[in-house]
Amino acid sequence: MSESNQTPSPLEKAPPLYQNWISLAGMILAASSFFAVLSLIAIDIGSGTASPYMGILTYLVAPAFLVTGLALIVIGILVERRQRRKLAPGEVPRHPRIDFNKPRHRNGFVIASVVAFVFLLTSAFGSYQTYHFTESVTFCGKTCHTVMLPEYTAYQHSAHARVTCVQCHIGPGAGWFVKSKLSGTYQVYATIFNKYPKPIPTPIRNLRPAQETCEQCHWPQKFYGNAERVNTHYLNDEVNTAWTIRLLMKIGGGDPEWGQVGGIHWHMNIADKVEYIAADEARQVIPWVRITDRDGNVTVYQAAGSELSGAQVDSATPRRMDCIDCHNRPSHIYNAPTRAANIAIGTGRISTALPFVKRNAVALLTAEYETTPDALQAIADGFADTYRGQADSATIGQAAAELQRIYQENFFPEMKVSWRAYPNNLGHTLFPGCYRCHDGQHTSADGKVISHACNACHIILSQGSGPEPQLISPEGMEFRHPIDIGEMWRQVNCAVCHTGGGM
Repeated sequence: MSESNQTPSPLEKAPPLYQNWISLAGMILAASSFFAVLSLIAIDIGSGTASPYMGILTYLVAPAFLVTGLALIVIGILVERRQRRKLAPGEVPRHPRIDFNKPRHRNGFVIASVVAFVFLLTSAFGSYQTYHFTESVTFCGKTCHTVMLPEYTAYQHSAHARVTCVQCHIGPGAGWFVKSKLSGTYQVYATIFNKYPKPIPTPIRNLRPAQETCEQCHWPQKFYGNAERVNTHYLNDEVNTAWTIRLLMKIGGGDPEWGQVGGIHWHMNIADKVEYIAADEARQVIPWVRITDRDGNVTVYQAAGSELSGAQVDSATPRRMDCIDCHNRPSHIYNAPTRAANIAIGTGRISTALPFVKRNAVALLTAEYETTPDALQAIADGFADTYRGQADSATIGQAAAELQRIYQENFFPEMKVSWRAYPNNLGHTLFPGCYRCHDGQHTSADGKVISHACNACHIILSQGSGPEPQLISPEGMEFRHPIDIGEMWRQVNCAVCHTGGGM
């Protein structure tokens, strides 16, 4: 008589309620998850660095599977109990029995043990590989955030290209990782259903304070002294005249132990606190500034004609200034056509032998295109038509290829992304930047004015074209505009005329 048809003994006890397939699956899941938790904790301890993704995998994801497995065990018991109530009185449910005296049972047990061991080993290895993949730039830039292609492309060509996304956007610890993901729930929905805005708006509201991310590498207490900057611009004339400005930037600092307090990095909350209220979402219009010095003295400055009432100030939440209020595009920089063309010409990738090449290059880059392929074709055709017969084909082709590269790295018409979409607050040439506060219009109640002087942040050592940039003035020069516009440059901010797509 087969085992399945054996009649149970009247004295035979019913097997435990957890002996059912649902509870068995829960046991396997719970055991695997518990093993994965132990493996991840070991990896976390052994890695030597705090990782937000490791924290979320170790203390949220893996335990969630563990809890699910335990829940399945309970569900299986409840289902089994309900089924047993339907049995006749004295009837005992039959379950498979393991008898190691039988070769078939012994072989099955060995096979099951080997499979379980391999499964657990694979779980540990998979947990480790999952951790590394979720830490990668590929995961952030491609797998999950395909809508962020413009940011991913710009990041790859930035000074922070070797810094992973999570180091700046999240930082160490699971807390900020969870916070950032929870706040992005709607963005997930918007991405799936193609409801996200184009371009993606900035600044990011839930970005971690720079003191907890940027300052892990950039130590503001050590900022001091000056730094030289040499900027070469090419004019829109036929010979593409080079105009060079050599500046001595007053980096300065706020820690008297390392240098004189002052300069650009005085703003960095080392000893003084700078707060402001912006009138717009992009933080480009700042009518109210409050400074609290190291002695606790408070000075409030308001822009003439845009003063905020007491009620408006009370209802607003002043933002404490940090790194990204000036360095707001540290890794995702979309170069304006004028700047990109200057760099390409200065490095020889576009020849100055092509007449009016600066002007024509900027015109092709700033034209409106529906898609990137349309733009690349128009740039190639435009250069070929403009310079046919004026230069050899190799020079024309190299210049056109360089412009196509510039376009692909800085323009994304499908997402409506270009330099226009994201103001760069570093400097004041193409966007208000420093002039948001340093416009000479912000005045305190006792008559103090936030400085508008050029030499507050930099000294012009030399300027001009030809041999002029070699003549350096240690005391500094007054700015001289490369085009004779009289005193207009004193009366309006640079960004009024210099939009990045023309001058």
